[in-house]
Amino acid sequence: MSDSSELHVIFGTGPLGLAVMRALRSRGKRIRMVNRSGKAAVPTNDTVEVVSGDAANPTSTRLVCQSATVVYHCGQPPYADWPTQAPPMMAGIIEGAAAAGAKLVYGDNLYMYGPVSVPLTEDLPYRATSPNGRTRAHLATTLLEAHTMGKVRATIGRGSDFFGPYVRQSTVGDRVFAAALAGKAAQVVGNPDTLHTYIFIDDFAKGLVTLGERAEALGQVWHVPSAETVTTRQFVQMVYEEAGTPMRLSVAPQLAIAVLALFNPTIRAVKEVLYQSEQPFVVDHSKYAAAFGSDTTPHREAIRETLNWYRQQRT
Repeated sequence: MSDSSELHVIFGTGPLGLAVMRALRSRGKRIRMVNRSGKAAVPTNDTVEVVSGDAANPTSTRLVCQSATVVYHCGQPPYADWPTQAPPMMAGIIEGAAAAGAKLVYGDNLYMYGPVSVPLTEDLPYRATSPNGRTRAHLATTLLEAHTMGKVRATIGRGSDFFGPYVRQSTVGDRVFAAALAGKAAQVVGNPDTLHTYIFIDDFAKGLVTLGERAEALGQVWHVPSAETVTTRQFVQMVYEEAGTPMRLSVAPQLAIAVLALFNPTIRAVKEVLYQSEQPFVVDHSKYAAAFGSDTTPHREAIRETLNWYRQQRT
């Protein structure tokens, strides 16, 4: 049953925005998705609409956020353009949510902490060493300052590298899932035998929706729960086992990445966060679990769902 008394506005129709849409739709919520084109791969029914809007333009965001109960910031500029494009998007979305009197939930990553040698907790200082990491720190600080000043009611949910339906560009996207189905070698970076937290995108989305529902989430950062942390090699092994193909794994040479980074801005941004794959990268979600519970999808189940989605793209 659709809850027509609430309107949930989602900025961004990429993998995370679509996953949030699925989570809200399962709860019967009325949904408005926003991107530049006004088109997206969404169900054609009266509970989901897609509209054209510019997240960096406050006039546009105020218009598309009208009557919103909760606004979800899932938008993402091109990887190499975060420093220039992400701050205006955050400012515009804050203006839109504030004008509507809506809660604002930001789907964030973990770049702002920089290289660390301990499990990642929400109270770690922001010590990013890359432009993209410093940008993420700036965005989070801007949003929480707006909350503290009473401009908007906001909360932040953070997740590690995700996988799932529509996820192609992640470190465990096409280069792992599509490769497994094609019987080719998975391509990874860093040390595949070090622990790394991976999160199923639908778990990430459900976590963000919960943050939007709970008043005690406001004004804080939360690490959204994921299934158990394993090594990258163990994760890839599960993918190949579920795909029914022999596991093959190829590690990108650091020298090749360094050379390509000289000419390719996207590869340069990847190189700057290689530390996440070269040493243990373990996300602690105990704070979220204590407050809201930890109902996550086991890796093998999530991997099967992801492989099924990839198979459908081949038909």
